[in-house]
Amino acid sequence: METVAVIDFETTGLSPDQGSRATEIAAVLVRNGKVVDRYQSLMNAGVHIPPFIEELTGITNGMIRKAPAAAEVMREVSDFVGDTPLVAHNAAFDRKFWEAELKRIQRKRRAEFACSMLVARRVFPQAPSHKLGTLVKFTDLPVAGRYHRALADAEMTASLVLRLEEELCRRYGLSEVTHELLRKIQVLQKQQVGKYLERLS
Repeated sequence: METVAVIDFETTGLSPDQGSRATEIAAVLVRNGKVVDRYQSLMNAGVHIPPFIEELTGITNGMIRKAPAAAEVMREVSDFVGDTPLVAHNAAFDRKFWEAELKRIQRKRRAEFACSMLVARRVFPQAPSHKLGTLVKFTDLPVAGRYHRALADAEMTASLVLRLEEELCRRYGLSEVTHELLRKIQVLQKQQVGKYLERLS
């Protein structure tokens, strides 16, 4: 697979449209089957983190007060990622925050995300669920750290993407799995995936 950037946000809530802001971001660059570079930072957007989010993530209001400004972090991570194709687990969530936080610093880029959750639903429909933690356990991948922290989740998502790539190559005799192919698979009906990939091989 070409180089991809796997990103993960931790946030104060579910949607920037409802006033939620990012509190942490991580991006890991994956090339030739391994992580080759990483970026991670807490980010201070000047908003309060609700107690249940503090408990879920372990990111406290005290930690955020000492963190770099959100605008500074987003400039750094945007430069780090560049035009690399993006991947996230439950990408619809991360895409919203990626676009919203970039808009605040007057930057924009084509946010063509591949979603490891949607691809996993088609490759591993038998998994008990398609949450990241469940899929890590189901596919026997290493736990990279505390769930709901950006770098650990990005690292585990990267491992899952590589596992999905291996499974697709093994199952359908593919020589490689591109970001474009992942994006195609994620919108196919489950029953269409096999026929589509058999034609490619």
